[in-house]
Amino acid sequence: MRGTLSGLDRTMMERCITLAHASSRQGELPFAAVICKGGVVIAEATNRVAREGDVTRHAELLAVSDAQRRLKSKRLKGCTLYSVVEPCPMCAFPIRETGISRVVFALRSPVMGGLTRWNILEDPQLARTMPVFFSRPPEVVSGLLAHDAEAAWREWRPVLWALIKMRGCFSSEDEQPHKVTSCVTRSGTLRETWRVVTWACTDPIAKLWSRSMRRS
Repeated sequence: MRGTLSGLDRTMMERCITLAHASSRQGELPFAAVICKGGVVIAEATNRVAREGDVTRHAELLAVSDAQRRLKSKRLKGCTLYSVVEPCPMCAFPIRETGISRVVFALRSPVMGGLTRWNILEDPQLARTMPVFFSRPPEVVSGLLAHDAEAAWREWRPVLWALIKMRGCFSSEDEQPHKVTSCVTRSGTLRETWRVVTWACTDPIAKLWSRSMRRS
């Protein structure tokens, strides 16, 4: 766990995870986001990628857009964004540009994350070079209710979630990220076995993922 937490943070993340469960029941991946300010929920969203056939319809982007409309402002200073999974780079840039003050997420994304893979959320150079467009880095809190977030993904597709974990796509705060470049296990003695398993599972992973994205 990193960052300072309050009881409100836990309540908001619980709400976010509840939305993730609902997202999977709607035929989407279990992503969800909530934006609050002063303890009041301003906007919340789940992914709409499958339902709208649009890969840009991420929960964080939808929540940011809705919050801007409701507050009648492009800037979201003083707001906290909660997300089940670490925001990707596509979502991280609008978070920085709108000036969201805090970002709280449950699961890390070592392969696709806008913090752990590409450090957009905490990059000070953006604000120094383009202060008119990008605000200072938000406070980032990670690992809140990570095991509950994992449960939402496990409920969605137990086998596919196990494969996603094996490949190191997502991880909880108390886990060491898997080595992304080679996709091997932490144990050297199992390296060759893992290569065989990875090769054997590549096509099934792609098919399962594709099939899950097509469901409505």
